[in-house]
Amino acid sequence: MPELPEVETVRRGLEQQTRGRTIRRVEVLRSRAIANPETPQAFAEGLQGCELVGWQRRGKYLIGGLRRGSAPGGHWGVHLRMTGQFLLIPAAREAAMPPCRHTRVRLWTEEGEELRFIDMRSFGQMWWVPPEVAVETVISGLHRLGPEPFSDGFTAAYLHSRLQESQRTIKAALLDQGLVAGVGNIYADESLFLAGIRPQTTCSALDLKQLQRLRDALVDVLERSIGAGGTTFSDFRDLTGTNGNYGGEALVYRRTGQPCRVCGAPIERSRLGGRSSHWCPACQH
Repeated sequence: MPELPEVETVRRGLEQQTRGRTIRRVEVLRSRAIANPETPQAFAEGLQGCELVGWQRRGKYLIGGLRRGSAPGGHWGVHLRMTGQFLLIPAAREAAMPPCRHTRVRLWTEEGEELRFIDMRSFGQMWWVPPEVAVETVISGLHRLGPEPFSDGFTAAYLHSRLQESQRTIKAALLDQGLVAGVGNIYADESLFLAGIRPQTTCSALDLKQLQRLRDALVDVLERSIGAGGTTFSDFRDLTGTNGNYGGEALVYRRTGQPCRVCGAPIERSRLGGRSSHWCPACQH
């Protein structure tokens, strides 16, 4: 599933390549991709004729601002879920690139480009939020999100206040979007390695100093992955179809049995809460 760096990579691509574009036509090929309004036709009518005025990211959600002429046009919300991705096709290449069978939504701009939403597993969702309606009242998942990792509110003191009495593992806590928004399996494993903390550690056993290391490690690994265009182990691509490059730099994730890049000990793997966790038995305590 795309995590914060992958979603941020998509956001930056959408911001750079679609901002200022006007949506001429929308075709929904799979109705379950639309979470709001009730019908694909209403979704298409909400977007058609609107100019995209910018993109924001909240956790793993993408939110595009819309304008209809001189009036607000509402918002276009997107969640990529497990395998969703956008592909932007220049006008000159559209005829030579028929849509694949996993294409769920197609949008054409006044400038002749086509933006395709492709989703092999079909869990991705889209919303059109009408003007003067609060986005979080329609995209209800936004209510449950904790602070962004790069925000002023995400501090060691915040983590300590939330985790000091928790008996769950720190790995499970990092995957909780209500604790911190946007983090998933890859970057939880990577940040725990950098912080020297085993994923099985109980939250209440961590002191403020350890949580400071974890907070700093998480911010560091997310920044480096965004700079590398995210991680591709299976499905993630940016708007041009390019893989993310961080996967080759991973310290522990999906490196079971390989030597630790720091100490040489074999990387171990186990299941925690139904998810794979990777760690170094020597570097993490």
